[in-house]
Amino acid sequence: MLQRDRQIRTQVHQLADAGLFAVSFWLAYVLRDNRTLSTWLGLDTIGSDMFLQIRALYFLPVLAAPLVLESQGFYNRPQNGSRLAMLWPLFKSCLLVTLGLVLVVFMLREVTPRGVPVFFGVISFGLVWAKEELIHLMQHSRLAKEQYKCRVILAGSSSELTRLRKMVQDDSLEIVAEFNLADSHKSRLIELIHAHSASGVLMSARHVQLDRVESVIQLCELEGVEVWLTVDLFATKIARACFDEMSGHPLIVFRSAPETSWQMLAKLLLDFLGSLLLLVVFSWLMAIIALLIKLTSPGPVMFCQPRSGLNGKPFTIYKFRTMVTNAEQFKHELAAMNEMSGPVFKITNDPRVTPVGKWLRKFSLDELPQLFNILRGEMSLVGPRPLPVDEVRRFNDLAHRRRLSVKPGLTCLWQISGRNQISDFKEWVRLDLEYIDHWSLWLDLKILLRTIPAVLIGIGAK
Repeated sequence: MLQRDRQIRTQVHQLADAGLFAVSFWLAYVLRDNRTLSTWLGLDTIGSDMFLQIRALYFLPVLAAPLVLESQGFYNRPQNGSRLAMLWPLFKSCLLVTLGLVLVVFMLREVTPRGVPVFFGVISFGLVWAKEELIHLMQHSRLAKEQYKCRVILAGSSSELTRLRKMVQDDSLEIVAEFNLADSHKSRLIELIHAHSASGVLMSARHVQLDRVESVIQLCELEGVEVWLTVDLFATKIARACFDEMSGHPLIVFRSAPETSWQMLAKLLLDFLGSLLLLVVFSWLMAIIALLIKLTSPGPVMFCQPRSGLNGKPFTIYKFRTMVTNAEQFKHELAAMNEMSGPVFKITNDPRVTPVGKWLRKFSLDELPQLFNILRGEMSLVGPRPLPVDEVRRFNDLAHRRRLSVKPGLTCLWQISGRNQISDFKEWVRLDLEYIDHWSLWLDLKILLRTIPAVLIGIGAK
């Protein structure tokens, strides 16, 4: 199935699931309002106007359910997967939405009848399960197979035809014929399209002349038949190819970093609102820290240094000063004590750190001023830690620069993975690239949640 078709199908499922969760919330109240069932379960009866009091909560599962289902991989599971591959993420999602509903009710102190959240979780699980079973039956019915299966013709050289056969692993696609671009005349392709009523031509052009590809596209254009041209013309190891357009001209984009999406926009919003909220909440603490630094050691309160940001663009990072004012002058004298391989300089018991600075570093409080960098758009809440410009210039492996393909962050996988135990710069980079390759908004939220106990306990701080 093509990606655009999969996206449309996912959006339809999300709308349907949101509706089913809304119906489940209403049915849960109806069941709880049933006097016979309430008496049988030993629950107090509720008034008929109770639903009006909790109607504000009605929209919570509608908005949350599709997002939670997506985060649990419910929509990304294989089409022909087992029932367990569908039931397990569905169960976890219903449990999370139900617990979220209970938490919101508790925090808002809403008067909600006991039993409604439990009924809601069970009913929502049952309704979505029933929907999935119904869709499964419909997709495997004889009528659906005849009407909705896409008939494709494979086109390419002999070796490419073998590769294309392996690509087609979807029940919605049916290979009806094969066309050898190198040996066959285009009239043969016309005959195949007509004979099999083909819906599309899946073509690879890695080892054939582009003029033949152009003639096939022009022919299918006249026939009104889609052409799917694989774009693996170049051997890329990491970059993913996608189509775009500029001033009406089609482009093939090769991208190895997260693309612009609604999730990325949500990340930007989270960065702005999160940093603003944290600045308001911790403003008193930042004032106390500034006063402590001023009273205990001579020099400025803030430490400002050029760091490499997005794509290596320099920016000035803000930190509370934790070292003596002439710390940079002693750096070359301490080079032999460096515990980190590669261009990065790290020492566990750095003699340049002040007593207050040691305490600030233990709980990462020296990083708080970087919230201003996040507000300025130079950093993100989550992302690879920004390195000094001179350390980035000393990268001996160009692959390490891919960590600069996203905004640097206040916290990252390295921060929560026991940074005190990581002395190999390559391992540090590996964690950063792992974050980039598997990025999602859900991953950011998990890293932020894991950062809280790491900061409170002072794990891995240097």
